[in-house]
Amino acid sequence: MRIGELAAHGGVTAKTIRYYEGLGLMPAPERLSNGYREYDETALERLRFIRDAQASGLTLAEAGDILGMKDSGESTCAHTRALIDRHLHDIDAQIASLLAAKAELTALSRRAEALDPGDCTDPHRCQVLTLDLPADGKV
Repeated sequence: MRIGELAAHGGVTAKTIRYYEGLGLMPAPERLSNGYREYDETALERLRFIRDAQASGLTLAEAGDILGMKDSGESTCAHTRALIDRHLHDIDAQIASLLAAKAELTALSRRAEALDPGDCTDPHRCQVLTLDLPADGKV
């Protein structure tokens, strides 16, 4: 099949396939006498793997590592699981960070509701964002 057909079957663009070839994720295809790329079912399977790996949260580099291991006949299950576990850990850390940011913004919003805009007289600060500092000014 030609690159347009491969792209359609794989759910990507022809430009994406050429990009993957440039990165070494897809092997260089056979070339017909007219210069057109010619792909087989193996290329489609590889393309679908790359697409699915990305949809699962893996990077192209990680997908490439797995493909390299497969190409050399190595088992990839433990490696893939470690990658997925690392991504889960990263997501948990992001969720914790977002929850902390949400709590801070919620507190600021409540503070803003309780403040009188008429009391906002300092041209250099916003009373909603100003920390209540001790009298000595030290945090």
